[in-house]
Amino acid sequence: MSESLVVCDVAEDLVEKLRKFRFRKETNNAAIIMKIDKEKQLVVLDEEHEGISPDELKDELPERQPRYPFYKYQHDDGRVSYPLCFIFSSPVGCKPEQQMMYAGSKNKLVQTAELTKVFEIRNTEDLTEEWLQEKLGFFH
Repeated sequence: MSESLVVCDVAEDLVEKLRKFRFRKETNNAAIIMKIDKEKQLVVLDEEHEGISPDELKDELPERQPRYPFYKYQHDDGRVSYPLCFIFSSPVGCKPEQQMMYAGSKNKLVQTAELTKVFEIRNTEDLTEEWLQEKLGFFH
């Protein structure tokens, strides 16, 4: 018996929120954390955070459940920029059906939100400022 891959749609109100988040004028770090509503098979808003550091964001992610954080981060590599990062958090130890649902829906979410800086972590402890700066370094 094989399970078919479930690809969840993105809730309409979340699509609008992500669009506004992408073009926000504030210059502080901010995050939108999304999860999948299994019954509705929709990607929905879980939490929003303003002025959140990478270490604080790491503490907001469940250790045994996948999440999709979008993170707008003040990055200074000689010039200040505010890249929008998509971090697929799929920790080791998640239920296989959860991992499959999140992995199967990731590309649809990335396409819907028109993202280019897409990263993945398997351990929430890996999400540090150094890790993020290293990942962003590949885009320059």
